[in-house]
Amino acid sequence: MFNFRSTPEPVTAQTALPGRANRPFSLAAQHLVTGNPLETDPPAGMDVAVFGLGCFWGEEQTFWQIPGVWSTTVGYAGGFTPNPSYEEVCSGLTGHAEVVRVIFDPSQVRFQDLLAVFWENHDPTQGMRQGNDRGTQYRSIILATNAEQLALAEQSRERFQAVATQAGYGQITTEISPLSDYWYAEDYHQQYLVKNPGGYCPLHATGLRYDA
Repeated sequence: MFNFRSTPEPVTAQTALPGRANRPFSLAAQHLVTGNPLETDPPAGMDVAVFGLGCFWGEEQTFWQIPGVWSTTVGYAGGFTPNPSYEEVCSGLTGHAEVVRVIFDPSQVRFQDLLAVFWENHDPTQGMRQGNDRGTQYRSIILATNAEQLALAEQSRERFQAVATQAGYGQITTEISPLSDYWYAEDYHQQYLVKNPGGYCPLHATGLRYDA
C-alpha cells in the first residue's frame, strides 16, 4: 500500500479535495469469490456493515471468508471528498479511511460476530496507522448503518478496551459514527488478493480475543 502524505492538521469539509460529481471508472459485475453482485444494495433480509482496520486488500479477504457473508467490496468512507481516487485518499486530503463494506445474512452471522472479527484482526490503539502503514486512511473506524449497530459498536469498544488494558495496550482510538457516504474503490482493488495472490497486505492482529 502507498503512503503519500499524512496531513498535520485534520481535514475539514472546507479544506478537503473537491472530488468529482461522477465516478470515473466502472466495477466488475460479480464478486470473484462469492459470485454475488458487487455494486448492490443488500437483498431482502440482509444487512450491511462497514469497517476500516488498515489496508483493505487483506481485510476484505478476512470478511469474505466468514460464513453468512454474502458479498464484500472495498471503498472509501468517513471523509468529505466525493468520488475520491485512491491517490487522493492516500494524500490525506480527503478525510476518508480505507474500508470494507460487508453484506451479510444476520440469520447466519450476527453483527456482533463481525465486530469480534474487527477487533481481533487489527490493533485499534495505533491512531492513524496500522504497523508500517501510516496515514489517516489506515485509521480504525466502524461506520454504523443503523442505530442498533451504532449502540452495539460503542458497547463493543468499551468491552474490548477492558481486554486491551488488561493486556497492557493503551487507549483505543477507533472512530465510531453513522455511515454517511460510501465510495467504491477502483476495480483493481476489489478482491485484490485473488487477482494478486502474492500481494502485500499484512494483518496486524494483536492476538487478543473478543467474546461476542
